[in-house]
Amino acid sequence: MAKPNKKGPTKTVDISCAKCKSNLFKYRKCGKGALVKCFIERISQDYTQNQTHCPECNNEFSRPTMIRGTPALKIIGGKVLVK
Repeated sequence: MAKPNKKGPTKTVDISCAKCKSNLFKYRKCGKGALVKCFIERISQDYTQNQTHCPECNNEFSRPTMIRGTPALKIIGGKVLVK
């Protein structure tokens, strides 16, 4: 399968924790569907230390994985809010 576009989209969304509402990422998302995965190369600003747990409440919101040969984060359903 083809790798995701490295340049990516220009529209950024704010991803925050659903539990404590603290900011986690600014992410360059394409499409208008639900956030299921985050390609690490498309994260424009990272407010976390390890990209899997919220820095404020230590709630796990994602799991690291490889998608089409590219490092990504699989988002756990209901753990993040997208604005």
